[in-house]
Amino acid sequence: MREMLVVHREDDAFAVLVRDHVIHVDQPYSAGGADTGPTPVELFVASLAACAAHYARRYLTRHGLPATGLEVTAGFAMGPSVPARVSRVDLRLRPPARLSDAQVAGMMAAVERCTVHNSLLDPPRVGVSLESPVRAA
Repeated sequence: MREMLVVHREDDAFAVLVRDHVIHVDQPYSAGGADTGPTPVELFVASLAACAAHYARRYLTRHGLPATGLEVTAGFAMGPSVPARVSRVDLRLRPPARLSDAQVAGMMAAVERCTVHNSLLDPPRVGVSLESPVRAA
């Protein structure tokens, strides 16, 4: 199983360590944070949009179509009920060149097979455990 580490920085700010990368996560000023990075929910939606963009780019490249300038916009809404959750995500793909109807269908089929999308359709089991704190020597 692959791992990443989330380390508390201060207040609502955390550092997410993924391989050799650091992603800063925080809450916006309006929610009491220092706005030093996106929220965890924004990263969740961003991962879906980035995965869709990856699959779209791969489709375009595989078919000899231009990919430079490809854009994916992600809109999302929070659910009105408890527990808090993202209730809707709308992805809008903007290829850098006009596509034929067949190419649109092919790119959409590729994007719908993205790993993050598949993980939402068939959600993973999530286990949570509590470990003993590290004791100072």
